[in-house]
Formats: sequence, structure tokens, C-alpha cells
Amino acid sequence: MAGVEQKAVSADEAGMRLDRWFKVHYPGLGFGHLQKLLRSGQVRVDGGRAKADTRIQPGQMVRVPPLPIDEKGSPGPLTAKTIRSQQDGDVLAKMLIYEDDKVFVFNKPSGLAVQGGSGVTRHVDGLLEAWRSKKGEKPRLVHRLDRDTSGVLVVARTRLAAMKLAEAFRARETRKTYWALVKGVPKNRDGKLSTWLVKEQTPDGDRMRIAAHGEKGADHAVSYYRVVDQAGQNLSWLEMEPYTGRTHQLRVHALELGCPIIGDPKYFEADTNWDFPGGMQNRLHLHARRIIIPHPERGKLDVTAEMPPHMVQSWNLIGFEEATGNDLA
Repeated sequence: MAGVEQKAVSADEAGMRLDRWFKVHYPGLGFGHLQKLLRSGQVRVDGGRAKADTRIQPGQMVRVPPLPIDEKGSPGPLTAKTIRSQQDGDVLAKMLIYEDDKVFVFNKPSGLAVQGGSGVTRHVDGLLEAWRSKKGEKPRLVHRLDRDTSGVLVVARTRLAAMKLAEAFRARETRKTYWALVKGVPKNRDGKLSTWLVKEQTPDGDRMRIAAHGEKGADHAVSYYRVVDQAGQNLSWLEMEPYTGRTHQLRVHALELGCPIIGDPKYFEADTNWDFPGGMQNRLHLHARRIIIPHPERGKLDVTAEMPPHMVQSWNLIGFEEATGNDLA
């Protein structure tokens, strides 16, 4: 048990709650014990009394009285909660394709939701609990992908990074490239799609539809596309770039082209004479291939994600070559 200490708040602890600061430095100290120390004035900040939710700032001095534990403590017992956290961390590690001190970038697999919802028990936002920093800061989502869409997902590691990345998305300073396998071939090899979309409730859940300009609840949606390759007139590989970021935007715009995305459970429409290609999995063939976005601190972040196994299988079956897809310049 050490004597009274005066510990300085570091620059990267700015704005941290005092109880969280103690959790970082003295993880073995119980919250109830800390509350008693605060109420009795044994814990102080710059000589003044403080509360558990006091926000501390760099350079302030925290008075730490003698404690029955060492700084940093010892690891707690292995529990079901810690085992689950380790497992979730392993899932994130397998998805990780880029990291630095401000961001993580994941290649999200098809079928994994980004956030929770009705009937969703496992999602990226929940998994991120396993990667809280030593200061207790949980990585933050700054954009979304549909559950069945795979590919690049950027996550901020700090609050300030999240603010800057979110602003880049709002200001449309971000460029995103998606790859899609669609039924048929668009009439024009490249072009722009500009529509209004509105959400409607269906027995199969929310669905977006093309709406008239001025219709209540409708949002403007703009996408660009080009045909990368095709297999006769049956299938084509589209590179798509959303300018806006509406729900299901690319999926609806592919349908508007008359070329719905293969495996799309909500928007794929085919006549009775069209057969699903043999050997191809009936799963959504839409992949967030690449993102270019201003880095929160320096230069540009430019990350590319490999296609998911079911799309690789389809590309091999058709004979498409990945090298044919020239990504954004």
C-alpha cells in the first residue's frame, strides 16, 4: 500500500470522467470504494473535491490516497464475459484490414449486421465493445453497410476522429466504390442515376421505392455506374459509386437500370424464363470494394477490401478477372 500520490492528467486523457480515469489506472479498485473516497474528500482534483462524473483535463493533478491495490492492479478471473470479449476480439481481428492510432478499417463479411435491430443479436457495434481502449473509449461507427453487403467499413478509434470522419461523409468528401453482379446488361455502358427514394413498410420489412419529387419522406439519391465486364447478355459486372448515402440506394438503382443485383432478397425481379446460374450462391452480390476519405489527422485514407468467398466463386465461375476492375483513380 503506497502513500498519498499526486498524479498528473496526461494530454490523451482530456475530457475523461474521473471514475473512468481510476478504472484505467487502478482497475482493481471497486466503484463503491472509489465513491467512499470521493465523498470523504480523500480523492481530489487540483486540491478541490470532485465527483465520479467530473471531467478531467490535461495538467490537472489527481490526489490518490493510499489504496489496498497496486497501480494497474492484476487481471481479474476468467469469466464467461471475458471469454466472450476475447472471442469477439478475435472476430474483429480477422476482419481488420487497416489500422492506425485514429481508425480501424474492416472488411465486413456478408450476413453480419453493422448495428442491432429486430432479431439481430450479433453485430459489429456490439463486437466493438471488446476493443475499448485502456481509457474506456469504445471505437465508433461513422457509416453503415447493409447486413448482406460485404466490404470496407471505417470505424473511428477516438471521439475526435469520429467527428472528423462523420463530417467528411456529410460534406461528401468521401469516394466509395462498390462491385456488383447484376442480371442483364444496362443499355448504356456508364451513366448517372438520380431519383427520389422513400421508405415503405412491407411484410418482408422495410423497402425503398422510387418516389416523385416532393413526395413526403422522399430523399434525393444519386449514383454513378459503369459496366466493367459482361457474360453475354445474361450477367454483368458493375462498378457503382454512390454520391449520396441512402438506405439500399445502389440496390434500388440497379433495379431502376433493369439490372437487379444477383441474390438480392428484396429487389431482385426476374421473369419466369430466367434461371439462376448453376453453381452460383443465391446471396447478395454487392461488395464495398474501396473507400477514399480524408484521414482525421493526415492526408487521405485509401483502403481496398477483397471480395467475399461467394463473389469470388461467382467471378471464377463466369470467368471474370479481378484485374479488369480498374478502381477509382
